[in-house]
Amino acid sequence: MRFPPMRSKLYAGWVAHRRLRPRAHSLRYRVFWMLLDLDEIEAVSARLKLFSHNGFNALSLRDADYGDGSGRDLKAQVLDHLAEAGLETDGVRVSLLTMPRILGYGFNPLSLYYVFDAGDRVTAILYEVSNTFGERHSYLMPVTEEADGVVAQSCSKGFYVSPFLDMDLDYRFRARMPEDHVGLNIVASDGDGPMLTASMHGHEMALRDSVLLRLLVTHPLLTLKVIGAIHWHALKLFAKGIGLRPRPAPPEHPVSFSQ
Repeated sequence: MRFPPMRSKLYAGWVAHRRLRPRAHSLRYRVFWMLLDLDEIEAVSARLKLFSHNGFNALSLRDADYGDGSGRDLKAQVLDHLAEAGLETDGVRVSLLTMPRILGYGFNPLSLYYVFDAGDRVTAILYEVSNTFGERHSYLMPVTEEADGVVAQSCSKGFYVSPFLDMDLDYRFRARMPEDHVGLNIVASDGDGPMLTASMHGHEMALRDSVLLRLLVTHPLLTLKVIGAIHWHALKLFAKGIGLRPRPAPPEHPVSFSQ
């Protein structure tokens, strides 16, 4: 059976972090993501045998893992944030780039929501950050300029993520729009300059069951390995003498707006 084309996609690639000071430290691991157009997620679930929406499967996406955690429609939540920020909501579509749950387990340090207008032009990006303490916060930024498929944005850090990084940091983002490739580079800086760089890159693969099965074999228990790697590298940083920073209360508002 031939299916009509969909906007949802599959990407495989890598994530890398590099700490510059006061001790050098780096990591790199292979990952894959699904880019799910939130208007067609039920159609994706119906088309694929290995993926389910709000149900158990080899790969799955559960709405309660995102946004306010209520399980409320994710696009509706994004539209609410856009309206609160004074951004356009009429006729927009939203695509979520995230790692799916694998055999029921999921953890995403960072998921991206790309907001497109009726002309398929990206108008905003919402960066949703989760820490290992069960907390979640998002940064919503309009897209004011795009050059060769790359968007540059910046904001101040407002959410505690790593116990080895101070809160007084600024983020600079360079996001490549999801086409044949998707990418993101983040530079975290303090008053003395760049402290940490984080990057991700993926190339598009066919969104079908045979490819998902291959990725499950080549990236076994992906999300479990992500949370394991976070704790393993935390031990390494501690062994290098990098002290722990106290954890403040999370922001009162779930989204930080930046122009």
